[in-house]
Amino acid sequence: MPEAMTSTTSSTADPSPRPPGQERPYPKPDKTGRIPFEYSKTGLKGETSYLQWGDLSSKTPLICLHGGPGASHTYLLPISLIHQDYGIPVIMYDQIGCGGSTHFRDKKGDGDFWTPELFMAELDNLKRVLGITEFYLLGQSWGGMLGGQYAIEKQPPGLQKLIISDSPADMVVWTQVANKLRAKLPKDIRETLTRCEEEGRTETEEYEKASLYYYGLHVCRLDPFPKEMTDAFDNIKDDNTVYLTMNGSNEFYVTGTLKHWSIIEELKKITPKTVPGGMLIMNGYWDEAQDETQAPYFTNPSCRTKWVRYALSSHMPMLEETEAYVRDLGTFLTSE
Repeated sequence: MPEAMTSTTSSTADPSPRPPGQERPYPKPDKTGRIPFEYSKTGLKGETSYLQWGDLSSKTPLICLHGGPGASHTYLLPISLIHQDYGIPVIMYDQIGCGGSTHFRDKKGDGDFWTPELFMAELDNLKRVLGITEFYLLGQSWGGMLGGQYAIEKQPPGLQKLIISDSPADMVVWTQVANKLRAKLPKDIRETLTRCEEEGRTETEEYEKASLYYYGLHVCRLDPFPKEMTDAFDNIKDDNTVYLTMNGSNEFYVTGTLKHWSIIEELKKITPKTVPGGMLIMNGYWDEAQDETQAPYFTNPSCRTKWVRYALSSHMPMLEETEAYVRDLGTFLTSE
């Protein structure tokens, strides 16, 4: 991951209007804590760090799944405005292996250890310990992949509405789209990326700087990058165990265990019974999760689906166009 993420080098090459970013502060959590987690399949024992806004017994809460895999919750923090504006309780947490939760650095490269099943079990454990029986579920990027697979395989009782934000339904399609976006980069950037990949030098400063150009176009169009984003990426920089194992070197060079992951056909198993309140699909016009990566979430389930796209945003509209994102999310969650 990039060494320094305080500014981008691509803003001057992109003359389109900048997104407004965050226009007001978000609230501090009412509660933070750590939840014991034991995964019976592997014997893993650890703790999940979480944050809570509001009283979970007051209304149906929104549980947020962050991306990466292996980032942290920090870049999702503006979504806590949902509690301030709509009174909906919000839960965010760091998935096992990252952020404030227990790390397992010795498991780097262990694809049998780091699996979607592990993270689905962690989500079930969080719900059980916090006494959550009815809930809304929002997943962003990898979190949306996890949320989609969770809805399909678990058919979880109590899931009322599902939000998929900036997430591919198939990682082969994701890579194809990334290659199309990458082909539009300046020639020197493309050549640096290719040369470093061929030479096995994807953790060098040269490669990271070239990757940062892509990030400024298709991951977050704010310049400088907001602290909430850099904090999340710093988590990966500090411990890339999960990210490197499951994804790879960066957002567009996927070599990890998720390389061939897909739920396109399985999305047909999401029915009105699975999510009675329907699904909301969200992405940005400049998103690395271009429309074709997300389309199956909209077309394949038989439940109601709605799609919102943000004209000025890329992969993090909750940071890039915060007010519009919170308004659209809140309207969906409070609608019949």
